[in-house]
Amino acid sequence: MHKYREKIRLFLAYKSCKKASLTASILLLAVFSSSNHSADIKLPLLGDSSSGIVSKQQEYKLGKSWLQAFRRHVELHDDPILQSYLEQLSYDLVAHSDLEDTRLTVVVVNNPTINAFAVPGGVIGIHTGIFTYADNEDQLSSIIAHEIAHLSQRHFARSMEAQRSASAISLAGLLATIIVSSQADTDAAIATLTTAQALSADQQLRYSRNNEQEADRLGVRIMTRAGKDPGASADMLNNMLALSRYKGNRPPEFLLTHPVTERRVADTRARTISAATRHYPENSNYYLMQARAAVLVHDDAQFSVKYFQQKIDSNSLQTKAAKYGLALAYSNLGDHKKARKILTSLVSKDPMNSLFTYTDIENDIAAQEYNIALSKLEYQLKLNGKNYPLQVLLAETLWQNKQYSASAKVLTQLSHQRKEDPAIWYKLAEVRGLAGDISGVHRARAEYFILVGAFERAKQQLNLASKLLAYDFKQVSIIKQRLIEIEQMEKTLRRL
Repeated sequence: MHKYREKIRLFLAYKSCKKASLTASILLLAVFSSSNHSADIKLPLLGDSSSGIVSKQQEYKLGKSWLQAFRRHVELHDDPILQSYLEQLSYDLVAHSDLEDTRLTVVVVNNPTINAFAVPGGVIGIHTGIFTYADNEDQLSSIIAHEIAHLSQRHFARSMEAQRSASAISLAGLLATIIVSSQADTDAAIATLTTAQALSADQQLRYSRNNEQEADRLGVRIMTRAGKDPGASADMLNNMLALSRYKGNRPPEFLLTHPVTERRVADTRARTISAATRHYPENSNYYLMQARAAVLVHDDAQFSVKYFQQKIDSNSLQTKAAKYGLALAYSNLGDHKKARKILTSLVSKDPMNSLFTYTDIENDIAAQEYNIALSKLEYQLKLNGKNYPLQVLLAETLWQNKQYSASAKVLTQLSHQRKEDPAIWYKLAEVRGLAGDISGVHRARAEYFILVGAFERAKQQLNLASKLLAYDFKQVSIIKQRLIEIEQMEKTLRRL
């Protein structure tokens, strides 16, 4: 399931993405963001004296362009379960916000740091490390609600307007900051952010504090409307404030762009004090997601086994989640029998919990028990045929069982459901190649390259597909239309 992360660099063949050169190039990008040579994708400049405040349509297009550039530099985490969970949570919160354009793209980055970000155009990024610091789902929701509030109030566009007389700021600078903070090298992230802050005027910093206060206020309102505990907002801020004290001179990246003060915690607490007497039910699935994220963050199966076994031995309040984490750790360690024993017990006690069933099938695939996995998937998909994580598992199982054409069929259906998911297109290209569908390989690769902003490579792939399908007038016409659309994407990007 995680081959995507390992192969992506070879597939793109970008030697410049080695860690040292990437860090250097991003640092240059942050300082010289208006240079024509500062990035592979030229992100447009905002806030110049002639443009006026950026329009909502421009914001959306800018967000898509920004996301293409981000995907080229940062390895996104390919876990349908975490992705689906965070998407659903974000969509639920957006439904209770004042955000007019509710088109949302949730980006999951496997990084142990506490960080989240919002980019104009409906892009919300979440580091898996946030699960380590959020005690419950409502605290996690408060972070997402805060980012949604930034989007709904168009803080980026408003800050561009406010900074006209100070300096020209572009999304490239924002891209540089977030890319570096999404790498493991936190020193480089801090250096980049410090440089950006040094270039900011006092007026800009004051405006930023106003943005934070407004996002806090509206985030609390979103939480209240969504039926979540608004008091969790203050609790999460307090957790981060304690973390900043513990870290001393090395605050987390999130706190560099979202500074937390005692006054800010007190103000948020005052706004939510009336909710303190109400009871808000907890979502127990959050703790399972937290355990899943912890296995990713630790990235050491032996350590994870000890970590979760210790939680079980200490009679943790979340014993079920600890057992689930232990099963994941055993599976990653290659001890599929122990993992299966734990998961069978969890499924028998809670047969309606789809996460236990999903992970049980994951373990079967890892143990190369493909027929068992397919049998379980057949039953589960009868209950919920459009379930995205289950369909990914089905495609993976068929792939590993060398049923390449069947796997390609499932992934093709998924590519229609999730047209802007690069992981789906990447896998589809791989399995079509194994199935002998060479023209299909080129077309899937083209869609992948479009999503990461590599337009020239996308055109090359489509031209190769067109030559192979020269006899098929209909398919060649479709390819020609897609080439025209790519040209339009490039022209739109240059005009912005």
